[in-house]
Amino acid sequence: MPGRKRATLATVAETAGVSLPTVSKVLNGRTDVAAETRTRVESALRELGYVPQNGRRTLAPSRVVDAVFDDLVSPYTLEVLRGVTDAGAELGIDVVVGRMPTPDPGGPLNPEDHWAQRLKSNDRSGLIVVTSELSLAQVESFENAGLPLVVIDPLNPPRAEVTSVGATNWSGGVTATEHLLSLGHRRIAFAGGPLEASCSQARLHGYRAALENAGVPFDPDLVRHGEFDHPDGLAMGERLLALAEPPTAVFAANDATALGVLEAARRRGLRVPQDLSVVGFDDTMLARLATPPLTVIRQPLNDMGRVAVRTLLKLITGDTLDSHHVELATQLVVRESTGPAPDEGAR
Repeated sequence: MPGRKRATLATVAETAGVSLPTVSKVLNGRTDVAAETRTRVESALRELGYVPQNGRRTLAPSRVVDAVFDDLVSPYTLEVLRGVTDAGAELGIDVVVGRMPTPDPGGPLNPEDHWAQRLKSNDRSGLIVVTSELSLAQVESFENAGLPLVVIDPLNPPRAEVTSVGATNWSGGVTATEHLLSLGHRRIAFAGGPLEASCSQARLHGYRAALENAGVPFDPDLVRHGEFDHPDGLAMGERLLALAEPPTAVFAANDATALGVLEAARRRGLRVPQDLSVVGFDDTMLARLATPPLTVIRQPLNDMGRVAVRTLLKLITGDTLDSHHVELATQLVVRESTGPAPDEGAR
């Protein structure tokens, strides 16, 4: 019996009842295709067993990707997740949300390989990992399993070939500090994230660069590190405000940390911004609901999620990336938590 004739784009288009350009758009992950039309084209592709002549991969039939987080309930996570799921809906991709697996002493000898193979056996097309620390073994296990990977705002700097999406953390640190300097502050503290977090380090370096450019000496006593959360923000704020020469302003490395600093100021009877100015980083709902509302460096968290999905789709379909690392611009949003530096002796 003669072998089955190789399917072409023309036969796919005829079977699906669409034009050739529409089939091409579906294969390339374009968004300007109606969901019902996309479904018909994908059904035709599977039915005919279409294989591109250039050998490029098409999407897996399931069109399912995993989005993995360290923390599923933080305002940061919710903003990123909304971008990921919105982009998935637009592109006809199902997103399975989960948490980073925790080590299991009684588990497999090679948990990284087990995780990658489990995703592969569940017909996942790719993986997005958000604000987590990836080990070299994990990255290699995804490569060996043929699972495309995109990381968003990784805690540790990934290998050069690992595709990542982030924000302009260094310039955000510069902008936040310059804003406080412009208000007359010179005793400006930095309440940062974990020492190993590359995003926090970049914000710290931006802070130091702005001080240096303004001719303000760097004081290591004004720098503290902790987790990106309210309790550590409170602890850092209390230690900074207890100094013999306390700061008149604090640049916090995220919104939750900034809220902790606000609470520390409240407990000491300090007014914000009359006695202490505070700048956050992210612009989550926490910043807008704070009392007073937070001045922040806004990260485009929703867009970061969207870009990660679109970038992953390019990796899945074999497209060439312009860059393995994408940084989206941050911007200063001035609200009520920053004001002129208090007069000397006023506190």
